[in-house]
Amino acid sequence: MFDVTVVVMKKVLVLCLLLYIVKCSVVRSSGELETSIFNENDIEHYELDDLEQQKENGLLEAGDYGEPLFLTPYIESGNIERAKQAALVEPFYGNITSYSGFLTVNKEYNSNMYFWFFPAEIDSDSAPVVLWLQGGPGTPSLFGLFEQHGPFYLTKTLQIKPREFHWTKTMNVIYIDNPIGTGFSFTRNEKGLSTNERVIGENLYNALVQFYQLFPHYRKNDLFLSGESYGGKFAPAIGYVIDKHNVHLSINEKINLKGIAIGNGFCDPLLMMEYSNYLYQIGLIDLKTKSEMEVFQNKIINNIKIGKYFLAYGLGLEMVGYITRKTGFQTLQNYLYTKDPIIYGDLRQFFKSAEVRKKLHVGRAIFHSSALVKLYLSEDFMQSVKPWIETLIEKYKILIYNGQLDLLVPYPLSINFIRSLNWSGAEEYKTAERKLWYVDNELAGYTKSVGNLTEVLVRNAGHLVPSDQPKWAFDLMNKFARNLL
Repeated sequence: MFDVTVVVMKKVLVLCLLLYIVKCSVVRSSGELETSIFNENDIEHYELDDLEQQKENGLLEAGDYGEPLFLTPYIESGNIERAKQAALVEPFYGNITSYSGFLTVNKEYNSNMYFWFFPAEIDSDSAPVVLWLQGGPGTPSLFGLFEQHGPFYLTKTLQIKPREFHWTKTMNVIYIDNPIGTGFSFTRNEKGLSTNERVIGENLYNALVQFYQLFPHYRKNDLFLSGESYGGKFAPAIGYVIDKHNVHLSINEKINLKGIAIGNGFCDPLLMMEYSNYLYQIGLIDLKTKSEMEVFQNKIINNIKIGKYFLAYGLGLEMVGYITRKTGFQTLQNYLYTKDPIIYGDLRQFFKSAEVRKKLHVGRAIFHSSALVKLYLSEDFMQSVKPWIETLIEKYKILIYNGQLDLLVPYPLSINFIRSLNWSGAEEYKTAERKLWYVDNELAGYTKSVGNLTEVLVRNAGHLVPSDQPKWAFDLMNKFARNLL
C-alpha cells in the first residue's frame, strides 16, 4: 500500500548495471581495483505491499499496529486541534510530549513525509525551532533522534533510556525522514522520488508550511536548519527555497529562518575530493597508494567539471572501496575505529513492534534506509550547493562544524570549501583569529567567526559529532541557535 511499484525495481536494476559498467571501466584502467563496494543485494525490495508478505519477511510483528496518520486532510479542513490531538504520541519514556504523522507534499504522486516533533522541555513557546536532516542520502532522521541527540536512545536489548545531553531540552526539534523513500516517508509513484536538491527543497518546504499550520504559535520562533553529512546539501536546499518564497509572502506568512548548521557536510564534491594527501599525512596510506588515489581523484574531478556526474559518482564509489581495502578500515566515520562500534539497538527491530508502530502513527508503512534513494540521487551526488550557500550566508547565520577524526568529510577538505566561498566576508575570514572553545573547562575545539559565518573543529569526534561528543555538540547547537557563538 505504501511503496512504489515493481517498475521502480526495474529502474534500480538498470542503474545497478550502469554502476557495474562504470566499475568495470575503472578496473580495466587501473589494473588494481578489483571490486566495488556497491552491492546489488543491498537494494531493498519495494514491491512488498501485502500485509501477510511483510509479516513473513519479518518486517512486522503480529498485533494491532493501528493506521497511518495523514495530517494534511485535517490541516486543509481547518481541524487543527483535532489534528494535534491525533498526532500526540503516547510517551515512550516519562512524560515527554511529542507529535508524529505524515504530511502529504505531492498529491499527484501521493508522496508523504513522516515527521516526529519534540517541543522543548524548557520555554518551548520561545525556544528556537530546529529542523534536523540526516544524510546518506537515504538515512532516516529518526537515526539522529535515537542515536545522536533525541531525548532518549535505544539499548541493544531494545529498551528506551533517557539521554543526558539532548537537544530537545532547550530546542523545539523536528525530525523529518528525508528525502521521500527514506525512513517512513513514502510515495506511491516512482516520479515522487527526488532526483535533485531543488525537488528535495520544495518537498521539505511543503512539509514545513504544513507544520506551521499545525503549530502556528511556533511561527514567530527563530528557525534553524541543521544537516549532517549529505544533509549538508539538504539544509541549504530548503534554506534557499524558504528564502525565495519569503520574498513573496507577508510578514505573518514568512518562515522565520535565522540560520543553517552543517555538520561534516558534503557540500561541494569538486572542492572536497582531495582525500589522498590527507590520508597520507595521517599515515593511513603510503606514497604509492597516494599516487594511485590521485589518479582516481583527477578522474572524478574532471568528470564533475564536464558535467558527467553519474560517471563521477560511480568512480567515487570505487574510490571509497579502494580506500577501505588499502587502509583495512570497514568504516571511514572515525579513524579511531576500523569498524563502527555497536552502541545502540537496531531501529529496524524496534520498528517491527506493533505497539511502537501504533504509538508512532505509521501503521504498516515499511521503514527504509534506502539504497533506492541513493540511486535516484546518483546524478545529484557529485553536484554542489555552493551557490546557494553563497546566497544564504549574506542573510543568515551559517555554522559549519567538523569532527577532527572524520575520514569521509575531513576537516581540511571542509576548509578548502569554506575558503572558496565568494561572499562579503571571504577575505576577512582568511585572516581571522582562531579561538579556543571550552565547555565546562574542557577544550571542546576551535572556532573562527566572521560576519554570518562560524567555522568549528570539534575535538575527538568523527563524522557523527553528536554521537561522539554529545555534551559539546549540545553546547554548540544550543549557542548557535541563540546567537551566542
